[in-house]
Amino acid sequence: MDSNIQDFIDTCNSDNTCNLITNSTTTNLTAASAASSSPASTSITSSSRYENQKRRDWNTFGQYLKNHRPPLSLSRCSGAHVLEFLRYLDQFGKTKVHTPICPFYGHPNPPAPCPCPLRQAWGSLDALIGRLRAAFEENGGKPEANPFGARAVRLYLREVRDLQSKARGISYEKKKRKRPPPQQQPMPIPHHPLPPPGASATH
Repeated sequence: MDSNIQDFIDTCNSDNTCNLITNSTTTNLTAASAASSSPASTSITSSSRYENQKRRDWNTFGQYLKNHRPPLSLSRCSGAHVLEFLRYLDQFGKTKVHTPICPFYGHPNPPAPCPCPLRQAWGSLDALIGRLRAAFEENGGKPEANPFGARAVRLYLREVRDLQSKARGISYEKKKRKRPPPQQQPMPIPHHPLPPPGASATH
């Protein structure tokens, strides 16, 4: 296995978020973050982290294409090849995905070990595809020919999400923000002009 891909797998499994930053870059970013806690500094740090991850992902995928048998050029890469790449990474996953016959199926915190397979977490794969989709177009690819945005890839990610959600008993649905109740406006107090002094109440 190529060392770049092995490094990619190791860092991807470290926290199931595909954190693909080298140690030196992480150290520099941490020091920079500690030096300044302003929102602008935090935004720049987050951007640099994302760009480093995206660059590392792109290089790793390029190496995967070179090692492919037969070798593949990026121009001939399709959604089917992207699925091959995801399944290749899947075998090195660290996330336990219970099978329907497992007694812990749907249990978010299993009380004991089981022989169910380990897979890449859906969140890791989803974030990875997002970065690769952006990197493809930044490197001259046409949006309509982007293999990372292929329908087959979207369907695969949705299938992985649903399968892992049921198997692990975890909901991946985004929580809807509760709208604050509408503020009640105070009722206007009607103002009636007082009758002039000495005026009769009845005509």
